[in-house]
Formats: sequence, C-alpha cells, structure tokens
Amino acid sequence: MTRPIEDYALLGDLHTAALLSRDGAIDWLCLPRFDSPACFAALLHDERAGTWRLAPASGGPATRRSYRGDSLIMSSEWDTPDGTVRVLDFMPPRGEAADVVRIVEGVSGRVPMRMLLRLRFDYGSVTPWVRREDDDLVAVAGPDAIRVRTPVPLHGENLATHAEFTVAAGDRVPFVLTHGASYRPRPKRADAETALADTERFWADWIGRCRYTGQWQPAVRRALIILKALTYAPTGGILAAATTSLPEQLGGERNWDYRYCWLRDATFTLQALIGTGYHDEARAWREWLVRAAAGDPAELRIMYGLDGARRLPESTLDWLAGYEGSKPVRVGNAAADQFQLDVWGEVLDGLHLVREAGLPTFHPAWDLQRGLLDFLEGQWDQPDNSLWEVRGPRRHFVHSKVMAWAGVDRAVHTVRDHGLDGPVERWRALREKIHQDVCTHGYDAERNTFTQFYGSRGLDAALLLIPRVGFLPADDPRVRGTVDAVRAELAHGGFVRRYDADADGGVDGLPGGEGSFLACSFWLADALNATGRTAEARGLFEQLLGLRNDVGLLSEEYDTEARRQVGNTPQAFSMVGLVNTARALSGSDTGTNAPGRHQRAG
Repeated sequence: MTRPIEDYALLGDLHTAALLSRDGAIDWLCLPRFDSPACFAALLHDERAGTWRLAPASGGPATRRSYRGDSLIMSSEWDTPDGTVRVLDFMPPRGEAADVVRIVEGVSGRVPMRMLLRLRFDYGSVTPWVRREDDDLVAVAGPDAIRVRTPVPLHGENLATHAEFTVAAGDRVPFVLTHGASYRPRPKRADAETALADTERFWADWIGRCRYTGQWQPAVRRALIILKALTYAPTGGILAAATTSLPEQLGGERNWDYRYCWLRDATFTLQALIGTGYHDEARAWREWLVRAAAGDPAELRIMYGLDGARRLPESTLDWLAGYEGSKPVRVGNAAADQFQLDVWGEVLDGLHLVREAGLPTFHPAWDLQRGLLDFLEGQWDQPDNSLWEVRGPRRHFVHSKVMAWAGVDRAVHTVRDHGLDGPVERWRALREKIHQDVCTHGYDAERNTFTQFYGSRGLDAALLLIPRVGFLPADDPRVRGTVDAVRAELAHGGFVRRYDADADGGVDGLPGGEGSFLACSFWLADALNATGRTAEARGLFEQLLGLRNDVGLLSEEYDTEARRQVGNTPQAFSMVGLVNTARALSGSDTGTNAPGRHQRAG
C-alpha cells in the first residue's frame, strides 16, 4: 500500500538523499547522486520495486520518531509486546562513497526483528546479480555496485535479501550499505559507530552557525537543515526537491522531476541563507549560478543540472505505476527549454542581493549581469511561459514583466550605490517604460487588481510579490486590492493555489487541477504582513506550520480536501518560504528585496 507523503523523513549526505517511512522502509534513494536512477523506488510503484525495510517482526509504524537534535539522524522507536527497540538511520558526510547506515538498538526486552532488502536499479527495472565477497553481500548491475555489511546472517529469497534476528536490551546491531562503481576497487568500509559520531558532529557544527533568534527557532532551524541537505556539495547547487513525479493531484498527470536547480529559486534561497548567517552557502550558490548561466544571455535556461548541465531531456518510465496511480512517471524536465522572462530578473535580483549583503566581490557576476540586461532590453516585451511553466500558449504574464522591471531596477542601484560601470540613464528609462506598460496593460481598474497576464480575467499568486520586489509600495491601493483579490479567488481551505487552471479557457494546457501551493501561501502571509495585517499573517503562518509532518518537512503542495501533502518532497521552495516568512514576522527581514524598502525604488 502506498504510504502518505508525510509519512516520510529525509536522510542525506549533501550528494543524494533517501526517504524513510514510519514503518522503517527506505523507499526512495538515488545513487550516487540526487539525479541518478533510483535503486529504491517503491515510493513510485509497488512491492516489486526496490525497498529496504528494517523493523520489528510484529510490523506497524514506529510508535514515535524524531531527528536527534538538529541533525539528519532519524531515531525511530517501536514499543512491542516483547519490548522496545530503536533504529537510528542516517547518511554520514560523503567520503569516498555513499553510505546508508542503520543501527538497531535494544532498549528493553527482547524484540524479534526482520529485514527485507530488495535492490532494483534504474527505477525498479533492473534486478542485480548478488554474490558474497568476504563479509559483504555485493549486488552488481552495469556501472553500479552496492555492498551490504552486517553481523546478522542474511539469506536470499524471491530475488530479495532477508534477515531475522532478535535484539536484546543494550544490543547495537549495525547495517551499512555502500554504493560504488562496479568497475572500481571496493570503497573504504565505513564503521557504523564512527560514522554516527561524524554525522552528529557535522550537523552540530553546521547549525551552530545559525543566526536566527526569532520566535520560531525550531521550525526555522529544521527548514535550514533540509535546505542544506538539498545542496549538492561539489557545486553548491540547491535542488528544488529530492524526488520526481510525486503528483500535484492524486491520480493525475501533473507529475514532474524536481531533482534539478531552478534559477528562479536563487533569490528566495539566497535571502534565507544570508538572513540566517549562512554566507558560505550563499557564496557557493552564487558561484554555481554564475557558472551555470555563463554564455549567451539569450540561451539562459530556467533550470540546470546539479553540475550546471543544460540539457535535461524528459522521458517517461512506463513500467512504473506511479504514486497512487499517478502517471506518467517522468525523468528529466522539458520545461528547461521554455522561455520564462522572469528568470532574467530573478538572476539579476539574486546577484544584487548578494552584493548588498556585503559578500566579497565576484567580478564575473557583473559581467553576467550586463549581458542579461542587454537581453532584457530587447526581449522584455515578448510573451513567455511564466514562472509556473505553463505548457499552453505564451502570454504577457504580469509577474514576468514585474521581474524584468526588478532586474533593471537592481542594475540602476548597483551603478549608483556600488560604483560599477553601466548606462544608468538608459536603464532608468527602460525601468520606467516597463513600469508604465505593466500598470497600463496588467491592471484591471474595475476590479482593483493586477491580473495573471495582459487582458486576463484570471489571477496569479505571484502577484503577491509586487510589493516584495519594490514594484509598488505595500500601501498602494492597487497592491492591497491585488492581495485581497488573490485571497478571495485563489485561497482554498485557507491556503493559496498558484492560479485558476480553468480561467481564461485553461491557461496551462493541462487537464485536472492541483493542490494549494505552499510557497504561495507563505507569500500571502508576507503580503498580509506588509499591508499591515500582521495578526492575520501570523495566524496563516501558524496554520502553515501545522501542515508540516511530524519531523518538520513540507512537500510542494497541500490537498485541502484530502488533507494531505502532495507534490515532490521535501520542497526547497516551501522550506525557503517558511524561513523567510518567519524572519519577516520576527522583524529580522523587511519583507522585500527592493532597495527602497516598501517604496518605489528611485
């Protein structure tokens, strides 16, 4: 039976991540990195796909579970008729190879345990050859080799590996799974107890740098740890999510691969990292951004691979049934080829934010910005696919134009405040031209709201960002009218959808609907706070915190009717929204990236 998305906790080593269910099953793991084919893919299929279950023989979900302190070490406990047992699951900081470590601890009594290890490479399509080699169980398929080491006797049955053993009070029984290339020498063996100490020390040192001291410290610290876990350490790139094809609508086809780095997320993520003291991560993200975006500004992609790869061809895995029958299961993402105008503005805004924060100058960044501005000057008035990657016709989306304005605005301020060279008078004129165009064609005076695109009757949750980026001050009547309209028309069950998929004849070209988008709901809290309705903003924020699962994770969306998380998980955009809204409500953030702080930048 498919488990709810909120049943899963995250393990990770800053190269890849695993999802661990309440009943002790690792049902998702791609090795050796986030975007590799999965060897555990039961999350997307059924009992034929790969999984690694380690739990009491009596079965059932853990009685209680939690991360150990501010770490990614998951502690799951089961109270059984025979006693209590604890399992520690974690991935130590990456050394030579990827390791998944599981330590079974006897707490009381004598508890019978069972282990099932079903390895299937390439998203469940390939069954490896399994052999014994010294003390290791070795599974090989093509380029991949997995080694499992434990003192517990293992046996094969029905193309899976099984174990039955009993753990008594005080016992500690380790299991270590290590991935390596099948054509290379065996990786160095990890000692389970040493790896545990190393992992605890790593996370304690990292979270010790957090500078957030507001009211919601536990939630913010957990969100920051998840963001760090979604960072690909070799490059500094931050993924949108650890999974692919978890549906936006249960049983539907809005299933996308999010194991890539979106340029759009840069500004929000940089704001969260810089605002909480993580300048090293912000610097690495900036440098990833500059490397990825290097080249012809006209060829800028909206997303890139972990290492900055540009081509992310989309295909479907037709042998997988999909999460709760949600097909197709996709790998790759065809939206990488779309024209989304706002991305040029987002990159310019993000690089400006880093410069304003006082991070050391990175000279290639200004060269990149100059090239992006040249492109914007000639292309800002073209229709695009919007930040929501609609697969219908291109249109003149209002948010896209607003972000083009923001990009030019940041350039004007960079020349003025930092002394860098550029045609500032020309940029000022361009900024004013874009502003007038949006206010003339993207605003519905009859309803006192900006619209999703020029001439549209529909709305867009991204309009909530108008005051945040400084396009208009929060006390402008048009801003308050837009916030009220979005709240009235797009809020469902208290939370906000991105847009009405049926408005204007179906703007996104896809059947079906979706859940409430959690990042948009955080944006509404920010907008309410900015427009003076702080009590309402705090109430909404507390509601959003209540949607987290028991270990503090949020997926992309929330189904208000099924009362379940939906979409890929854990979602960086959601966790970033949590951090930034907490900062704004705690008074440690102005709520805007704009230089003018709630006033039109001059």
